[in-house]
Amino acid sequence: MVLYFHQLGYTPLEIAMVFVFYEAFGVVTNLIGGWLGARLGINRTMNIGLFLQIVALSLLLVPTSFLSITWVMAAQALSGIAKDLNKMSAKSAIKVLLPAGQDKQLFKWVALLTGSKNTLKGVGFFLGGLLLSTLQFRGAILTMAIALSLVWTLSLVNLKQNFGRSSSKPKFTSIFSTSRPINYLSAARMFLFGSRDVWFVIALPVFLANQLQWSQSYIGGFLATWVILYGLVQAATPRIIATRRQAPLGGNAAFTWATLLAIIPIAIAMGIQFQSPPALTIVVGLLVFGAVFAINSALHSYLIIRHAASDNVSLDVGFYYMANAMGRLIGTILSGVLFQLYNLQACLAVSALFISAAALLSLGIDQKPGPHKAS
Repeated sequence: MVLYFHQLGYTPLEIAMVFVFYEAFGVVTNLIGGWLGARLGINRTMNIGLFLQIVALSLLLVPTSFLSITWVMAAQALSGIAKDLNKMSAKSAIKVLLPAGQDKQLFKWVALLTGSKNTLKGVGFFLGGLLLSTLQFRGAILTMAIALSLVWTLSLVNLKQNFGRSSSKPKFTSIFSTSRPINYLSAARMFLFGSRDVWFVIALPVFLANQLQWSQSYIGGFLATWVILYGLVQAATPRIIATRRQAPLGGNAAFTWATLLAIIPIAIAMGIQFQSPPALTIVVGLLVFGAVFAINSALHSYLIIRHAASDNVSLDVGFYYMANAMGRLIGTILSGVLFQLYNLQACLAVSALFISAAALLSLGIDQKPGPHKAS
């Protein structure tokens, strides 16, 4: 979509505005979705998400004359709501399924779920292209809708009815966390994902198309491969940062890995500024950034599940992924603004500042959790 609208003559800022609707819905969905999960059960929010995804796909089966930008954006927004409900539910489920005190197993399963999700996202780019070339657009959409309907049916039949539901009925005001570590972790997550999207979402694809003259298929293939590798590193994170300490990983580990990550966008910006081979600088820099960012992301995902309250896990996870969506929203807007007014180096500089903020906030994660106030 970024490259398509760029080809139509949209400015980077105008392209960023196209995605605001999608990201803004992510903020609201995660907040409300966590509350619904606590009241209704994680299985129900999962099934609602699956159903909405089927509806979003069905909206794209209308005649081609109806597929205006507004219509597609509405379908994308609904798809984004469905995606966030499913992600929040799946991450929360791990806390419910594993016994308390199994920190190493928790880290393993959170990393595996997070990594496999992103790897499959990258594979989806290639599968989408295959379906499009063999079944055409409507055939591809219909195939996905039928496959997802089967998954939804199996989920309705097999998931426990009260799975993950809170023993109490939390009020709507409970969507805002009162746990100090979770608030620090959520703030760190917001800056972490803002640091990625501030140069990755708008600035990077446009830079590759304009400055490096890469074709759309080449850019799409490279970024899809990057996402696959990113997911593989996430899944392998427990082995990469394996420790013999009995104490679980905490804020100090998050601080260390975020500090290492902050160096990379600075190095990429300096390489571009001092006229190193731009293609080599971007490709190598992006691969290194992706690997270290994946470790940071997997570590954060583990920490939120570990610190989340067992009885209200979806509330804490929903609040945390609200911050994630907020970071993406801020990063997307800044990516368009900074690249249009300045250049890619400015985006990378802000990325480094955001990562530094995430590193400092990580130091508050290890503080003793405050009580979750009853509402």
